[in-house]
Amino acid sequence: MAGAQPGVHALQLKPVSVPESLKKGSRFMKWDEVRRHASSVRVMCAWAGGGGETDLLDITHIKDARTGKCTKTPKEAKLRELLDVGNLVGRIENKMLTVVTGPDMVNITYLNFMAFQEEVAKEWAEELFSLASNLLAQNMNREASLEKAYTRLKLQPNQEGRIPVKNIFRMFSADRKRVETALESCNLPSGRVSICLDLTCDIYKSFIGNICPRPEINQIFADLGAKGKNYLSMEQMTDFINFKQRDPRLNEILYPPLRTEQTQLLMEKFEPSNRQISVEGFSRFLISDENGVIPPEKLDQSEDMTFPLSHYFINSSHNTYLTAGQLAGNSSVEMYRQVLLSGCRCVELDCWKGRTAEEEPVITHGFTMTSEISFKEVIEAIAECAFKTSPFPIILSFENHVDSPKQQAKMAEYCRSIFGDALLTEPLEKYPLESGVPLPSPQELMGKILVKNKKSHPKPADGSTKKKLSEQASNTNSDSSSVFEPSSPSAGPAGTRAIMILKSYAALEKKGTAGSEAFATEEMSTLVNYIQPTKFHSFETSKSDYQMSSFVETKALEQLTKTPVEFVEYNKLQLSRIYPKGTRVDSSNYMPQVFWNAGCQLVALNFQTIDLSMQLNLGMYEYNGKSGYRLKPEFMRRPDKHFDPFTESTVDGIVANTLSIKIISGQFLTDKKVGVYVEIDMFGLPVDTRRKAFKTKTSQNNAINPVWDEEPIVFKKVVLPTLSSLRIAVFEEGGKFIGHRIIPVSAIRPGYRYIGLRNEKNQSLTLPALFVYIEVKDYVPDTFADVIEALSNPIRYVNLMEQRSKQLAALTLEEGEEEKDAKEVGPGYYFAAVISSSACFFTGLFMAECKMLIQWQEKVWEPCGISWFSA
Repeated sequence: MAGAQPGVHALQLKPVSVPESLKKGSRFMKWDEVRRHASSVRVMCAWAGGGGETDLLDITHIKDARTGKCTKTPKEAKLRELLDVGNLVGRIENKMLTVVTGPDMVNITYLNFMAFQEEVAKEWAEELFSLASNLLAQNMNREASLEKAYTRLKLQPNQEGRIPVKNIFRMFSADRKRVETALESCNLPSGRVSICLDLTCDIYKSFIGNICPRPEINQIFADLGAKGKNYLSMEQMTDFINFKQRDPRLNEILYPPLRTEQTQLLMEKFEPSNRQISVEGFSRFLISDENGVIPPEKLDQSEDMTFPLSHYFINSSHNTYLTAGQLAGNSSVEMYRQVLLSGCRCVELDCWKGRTAEEEPVITHGFTMTSEISFKEVIEAIAECAFKTSPFPIILSFENHVDSPKQQAKMAEYCRSIFGDALLTEPLEKYPLESGVPLPSPQELMGKILVKNKKSHPKPADGSTKKKLSEQASNTNSDSSSVFEPSSPSAGPAGTRAIMILKSYAALEKKGTAGSEAFATEEMSTLVNYIQPTKFHSFETSKSDYQMSSFVETKALEQLTKTPVEFVEYNKLQLSRIYPKGTRVDSSNYMPQVFWNAGCQLVALNFQTIDLSMQLNLGMYEYNGKSGYRLKPEFMRRPDKHFDPFTESTVDGIVANTLSIKIISGQFLTDKKVGVYVEIDMFGLPVDTRRKAFKTKTSQNNAINPVWDEEPIVFKKVVLPTLSSLRIAVFEEGGKFIGHRIIPVSAIRPGYRYIGLRNEKNQSLTLPALFVYIEVKDYVPDTFADVIEALSNPIRYVNLMEQRSKQLAALTLEEGEEEKDAKEVGPGYYFAAVISSSACFFTGLFMAECKMLIQWQEKVWEPCGISWFSA
């Protein structure tokens, strides 16, 4: 019931559909600035280069596809001559197509093409980005993963169109003998890597079955009722889906169990037959879209977006411009694009006074050895990518150290002219900046950019602006991570500056790296409305919804430890931003879960570092349409509810879950001939968190199809499923990471499921997967477990009672007593016992667990017009 919703969500996600024009391909010129090379190519989902070779680009690695002014254009005269730029009609950038790829947000590669018509470049840019960002494609089923591997093989044939055996060895396993045996089983030659094959789809499927046999599927099939026969009946398949695969937390009226006629239609998808399904058809069902571990509606934008802004967790970045550590390295305009494209909705801009003759403001990390980038170029990059991934509002967190009124005026003008109508410069009419008025919702702020910057209310007298700037610089609270003002080149040797920086950081363990901000000029102040930063004094004095405070992680932990309930209450009305402490000079991240548990909205992380913390963040915001917003649990929003993140008991209004997971087997976990093992973690409230809760044994030199026959790991009571995530990770025997998956407990589907693995950058791995059995249900205290079982399945309970009665009869009957006496203790008696027990159960439970029953009524029965209890 914890997973039940008041209504059925109408899925908006669209399946992958490739336009015919992309399938046929288009003619482009592919050019490279470094090699000063240009060549004519035909681009499809693969493109043909020189020498008949085919270069493949995995669409899951595409970050962006651009045309127009944001593309790269050739600058070298020779290259421009090769592309015949001088004779082009129209603007050259409108014929350019830049495909941005990379394994993460830092290591980016640009593939540059030039179309012969502007319309072709525009179509390819739009369609490629649509394909790359398709959420269903990013969560493809097991069948699609195997087909993808086959497609990759087919796209790299030799000149005769046959597939080289060496490509099969490279893709599937370093265990040469195993691949050869599988090929021979398909009557294919395998002795020399130079041999080429005619690999049809049917032969490929046979090869997969031979290299990765699945005895565990046959055993499950037999256990379901196929012992002694080679099929399951329609009734057996219906029972399997309803009792093994269906989520028991769902409301049965809104989400009814499958009927036999529905099962028949489902079975016909995988095996047209006479109301039966074989083990082959059963296997096809298990790898299909019908059996994904995550329901598609959880991936879709399905959460209510009409609550105040403070009622959402908002995907947030810290020091967005940095590509490496906090002290040295490059700052990058591209990072703003990449972070926004990943779904982030709050980026940080550390602004400083430019020292050039042009007096252009810059973005950099204070007086460190990080490079400077143009403020204007960053604003242009934000405008370009702001709403490509999500339509919901963006927050620009300014750390304004610009002590020049002229340059602040430039900053404000750039924001106004480049963002245009997207920049929210005035509060909405329905939401004036008054105490007691809530913040507007993400829905009402769609397509808007909000500025967080210091706001000066009284206008300073003439001639006093410069004085104000310098005075306020030492008094204004800030959540900046800058250390000093950037110096001139004569500030001293780099080694001396580095020592000064390190000494300063050593003192920042508790207070963070907060530097002083400049006084906000009138031009910048007029851009600020709903996100007004203010120095935090106490929860009692913080009342205005449009005011927010920033906390370094150590101060936030201190508040959370001392006053956890008050921190949650504060976050119901006002925004809080958490940022890393100053000693994280390596750009490591704190655990965001700690602050999500307190309802903190802007939990800012270093996106350039994909550590476990960032992986959890990626997992959190993968859902709700990758919108960058996640609705907080109801008790973190309602004023009449109070919550302690350190609670160990059931949360008011939330039904706890019981979750168990059995790791059955793995498939193609790595192409190395090594042993592998699986670890499971749970993240959530402190009471729910269990690090390294489970670890399988290590398989013996088998990473292709290891089978584990071990007991499942059981999480008896997950107090807050809506904020808990399960992490399943696979490692080589030496501890090297292979892949993992992070799944919200509230979204996970029970039953026999395949879990496709991701790499540490959260990119889907094509072949590696785990096959698991999951059980998830509403938590029931041990005291009531038997009664709940009887209520949920009274017929089975009655039959069990009969069976036990007959078994006891041989021991209890006295000599000479007739058999009929035993038979009298039958169904009628036990049915009455169930009814009587249920009455006692409801009476006792009403006293002990009243809140849980009221929640069931509010969330499950009342939406269906059913009321069991009244006030």
